[in-house]
Amino acid sequence: MPEARARRAFAEEVVVRLRQAGFQAYWAGGCVRDILLGLSPADYDVATDATPDQVMLTLPYRSLTMGASFGVVRVRHPRQKGNEVEIATFRSDLAYVDGRRPTGVVYSTPREDAERRDFTINGMFMDPLNGEIVDFVGGRADLDARVLRAIGDPAARFEEDKLRLLRALRFACRFDLKVEPRTLAAVKAMAAEVTVVSPERIAQEMRRMLAHGSRARAMDALMACGLIAAVLPPLVETVGLFQGKPVQPEGDLWGHLLLTLQLLPASASFPLAFAALLHDAGKPATRQAHGGLGRASYHNHEVVGARIADDLCRRLKLSNTERERVVWLVANHQYLGEAKKLREAKLKRMLARPGIDELLALHRADALATTGNAEHVDYCEYYLEHQPTGPIDPPPLLTGHDLVRHGLKPGASFAAILEQVREAQLERRIQNKREALELVDRELAGGEARPAEASPSAAE
Repeated sequence: MPEARARRAFAEEVVVRLRQAGFQAYWAGGCVRDILLGLSPADYDVATDATPDQVMLTLPYRSLTMGASFGVVRVRHPRQKGNEVEIATFRSDLAYVDGRRPTGVVYSTPREDAERRDFTINGMFMDPLNGEIVDFVGGRADLDARVLRAIGDPAARFEEDKLRLLRALRFACRFDLKVEPRTLAAVKAMAAEVTVVSPERIAQEMRRMLAHGSRARAMDALMACGLIAAVLPPLVETVGLFQGKPVQPEGDLWGHLLLTLQLLPASASFPLAFAALLHDAGKPATRQAHGGLGRASYHNHEVVGARIADDLCRRLKLSNTERERVVWLVANHQYLGEAKKLREAKLKRMLARPGIDELLALHRADALATTGNAEHVDYCEYYLEHQPTGPIDPPPLLTGHDLVRHGLKPGASFAAILEQVREAQLERRIQNKREALELVDRELAGGEARPAEASPSAAE
């Protein structure tokens, strides 16, 4: 991987230059953990006794100083776009007063710097030139034992930054670690306090969890520890709601949501995974019991679920693009369930949507988690690949201007007329503008234009 090698080489170069200038310098934190796990770090952090001013005077790179007041400088490779290294001065944090950030920092020693970090597996330093690990907190032993442990007193670590409550479970699930009992107890005891963290920071942790293959384990851990109740409260009602699905005959709705997450492609995007987590969130509010044996229906649960999804996306302050995609996926997660029975015009319109690949992935995961049968998805994918010649979403044959030029007076009927023409075009009953106008004439001769069939939600 050329990019990975380039990132590593630049991070080594930063350490060498700082040492040549007489400073201590090590790789620090997550990159050390990843290397010990045999993974390629996504980025590199350097810890040093050089102050931010000394770093900027020593290194011949462009520097970003937004974190300089906390002892942090980010430097950019002069030629490789996106290749950056974060350099932090060894420091101790001053008091945390809001559960989010320290009031300031004081420069300190490597040991003190390690001891103020969150978890032992993230508290190690590494000499990149000889591979030596500098470990003041027992991180290597915990990594070898597959244990996630807070450094020092877990409650104190979480009190400093409540986002660590989410990070603890993300790291544990991503790296398949067992959370040490005192650390786990502190997570459960303090879960409700995570709401003091900004929605944007919480959303970023959710992105990291849901965009990773361990997403189902992570969400289950969040529910067990009380963090779902704090961050995504409507989902609490899915626990214990009996479903009786063929794939999980004794399972509840929460189990179905987790299985759907598990059956998504490993590379699923955050909006797709978030929609999968929320796709049945409307069921608790729409449940209607029918007879015994737990039988029930959930009429319009996708509509209610879309409203819940929209509210949660807004609470987390997701981008409009993310929010609209999540809501659209939830609203339409059943739309193609009987794809073979849809009129060709309706099928084509849905299959032409920009998010169709993700909708089909959600349909497949939901179907496999329900009956184990995803024939309707196979049909849609086959149709997309082998559909009749021509674009699936061709330009309309007629516009309102064409109708005016054809002698029609503008009015409310235009929309219905154009909709009928469009359906006929998508169903290949007409091929060109002449045939479209002939259809208009026939419809008008037979009376008012028929109301158009309802089309799928246009929200993307």
